[in-house]
Amino acid sequence: MDERYSRQQLFSPIGEMGQKKISESSVTIVGAGALGASAAEMLVRAGVGTVTVADRDYVERSNLQRQQLYTEKDAAAQMPKAAAAEKRLREINSGIHVHGEVVDVDFTWMEAKAAETDLIIDGTDNFDTRLLINDAARKYGKPWIYGACVGSIGMVHPFLPGERPCFRCVWKKIPSQGQTCDTVGVIAPAVQSVAAKQTAAALKILVGDGESLPVTLDYFDLWNQHQFSIGLQSSKDLGCDSCGEKATYPALTYEHSNKTSVLCGRDTVQIRPGESKQLNFERLERDWESRNWSVRKNPYLLSVQTETRRIVLFQDGRALIHGTSDVQEAKRWYAQLLG
Repeated sequence: MDERYSRQQLFSPIGEMGQKKISESSVTIVGAGALGASAAEMLVRAGVGTVTVADRDYVERSNLQRQQLYTEKDAAAQMPKAAAAEKRLREINSGIHVHGEVVDVDFTWMEAKAAETDLIIDGTDNFDTRLLINDAARKYGKPWIYGACVGSIGMVHPFLPGERPCFRCVWKKIPSQGQTCDTVGVIAPAVQSVAAKQTAAALKILVGDGESLPVTLDYFDLWNQHQFSIGLQSSKDLGCDSCGEKATYPALTYEHSNKTSVLCGRDTVQIRPGESKQLNFERLERDWESRNWSVRKNPYLLSVQTETRRIVLFQDGRALIHGTSDVQEAKRWYAQLLG
């Protein structure tokens, strides 16, 4: 028995054979915020063989209250979350493979990952990306675990391939907006509770006991001490575009990919170019400093503070335009910065 995982192997539902399966498994975590970071740490400590963490954002001081992988140094350096997570996770467990990918997850990336991974964990904060995860997981017959957290409220459900309903079956009408951590806040215990439930379901799936997971959505409110489960089996839609008899996987198309998006509650617009590009940070830095703008950089991104806006630019041409929710204004700033 490997001493590192001895207490986990002593747990009879896992045992030695279960631990072997865990060590041979791969898990992809979409989003390295509060939920993704917490789930990633637990899975890395459990000995999952390959863990991939993908995220488009960078560490800010407001993250430190609940996103446990990151430090004040990460926030001061504006480190991309995926890069900071990879570094910390490798320090926690050097015996497994950890990959941090600084990327805005789109349909091509999601399809490629779904084809090669054993399990996907939702660490996102928006329905569009969850629809991407759902369609890719259904297309390639992979399980994924939904998780959401805001305020003191959490929700968790494992979506498994087969006859069970999928995410699109359950949420037939996606809300245009809703409460987020940036609008109503969140407490760390609620985050940890959701991540714990997600990770427990993940371990159950990885050892081969996933089919025993109930077809229920777990809902809880830690502050008000409410907890209940909602049965979802009746939500199954045989005509569903994602899991029905004639599934078309609509989220996995160029037409449904987001090129510009407003980040809810953050007064920020993200712009992603149609094609990835490698930018010359040195040239841009010289250009922007010649305008008397304040410029900061690290190997992953360039941040500029103008008279009225803060813009963060990533190596692939993706940009976060802070201080506005006007898409057209954000596009004008993008054009001004990059020509």
